[in-house]
Amino acid sequence: MKTSKLLTVSILGLAVGLTAACGSEAPDAPAKLPPISGHVATVEAIRGAKPVEIYGVVQPSRQSFVSSRVIGPVVATKVEAGEIVKKGQALLEIQPQTVEGQVAQAKGALAQAEAALSLAEKNARRFEQLHEEHAASDLELDMARMQHEQALGAVKQAKGAVQAASSVAAEAVVRAPFAARIVSRLVDVGDLAAPGRPLVRVESLSGRKVWLTVREADIQRVHQGQKLSVSFDTRPDLGTVDGIVNEIVPAADPATHTFTVKVSVDGLDVASGTSARADLPGKVTERLAVPASAVFDRGGLQLVVALASDGTARTRAVTTGASMADGRVEVLSGLKAGDRIVVDAPGPVADGTPVEVVK
Repeated sequence: MKTSKLLTVSILGLAVGLTAACGSEAPDAPAKLPPISGHVATVEAIRGAKPVEIYGVVQPSRQSFVSSRVIGPVVATKVEAGEIVKKGQALLEIQPQTVEGQVAQAKGALAQAEAALSLAEKNARRFEQLHEEHAASDLELDMARMQHEQALGAVKQAKGAVQAASSVAAEAVVRAPFAARIVSRLVDVGDLAAPGRPLVRVESLSGRKVWLTVREADIQRVHQGQKLSVSFDTRPDLGTVDGIVNEIVPAADPATHTFTVKVSVDGLDVASGTSARADLPGKVTERLAVPASAVFDRGGLQLVVALASDGTARTRAVTTGASMADGRVEVLSGLKAGDRIVVDAPGPVADGTPVEVVK
């Protein structure tokens, strides 16, 4: 009895469902998407050396922090930062009274030594004559000769002191060691100059080097005399220039585990301290490449329009890498070799949009 009741309820439920289905309206058909047209390119797998980008800083071929052995206050400055000076041109002056006094003392000591030498010479000749007449002993003659030699040594020593004092006095006027540009003047009038204190910083006019920072893993790719392509971030007008590796510092920085490689880029007037970059040849790998015009940036995403097997569009998110010289860009993820993409699509489109391929 219970089984027959359940069967009756099931039949009634099915009848109600069919009645409801027959009474409802059919759903609307999806709207047809307008087609797009464009050229189609195939994602290509290329094999080659991927360049390793390294960074560095421009340095002058010669630079110097000019100082003086004279101690005293600065009494005059002759140059300002940015000026160009010739070799030997005066940069600043230090009060000369102290060194002039030292020169005078050295000359006075020389005069005393020369007077003592004159007396020693006369005394030596006198004892030689007395010794010939057997009026002076051998010891007395030797003593006279020794005093003469001592006087000669004292004169040489005094002359050396005069030369040393005079050379120091000449440094009361600080001069440029070579033709250079003034980078900075580190003292003003009234400041105390002292031996070893930098007074003016200068750098050579011609010749520039790029000091590159190279990782330990990449240092084996660099060798002496190697040609590298170098570019400067703040000087895009220079494009890419050829540089020659002329020095590889043999010791690594223990803190960063990097080596310093010096690349000469002569003939360029680039400010020192400017950032630079260069490309090292990397490992030979297989990469995917697509035309750069096929990639769209939307809201921080990089998108391409792929062509499905049924001739409709599929918008895919990709990750791109380095740009290539032939107008293509490396694709790191989102596509595989052999995929077809629309190169000149108007932009990302809805999936299922028909694509008319332009040949």
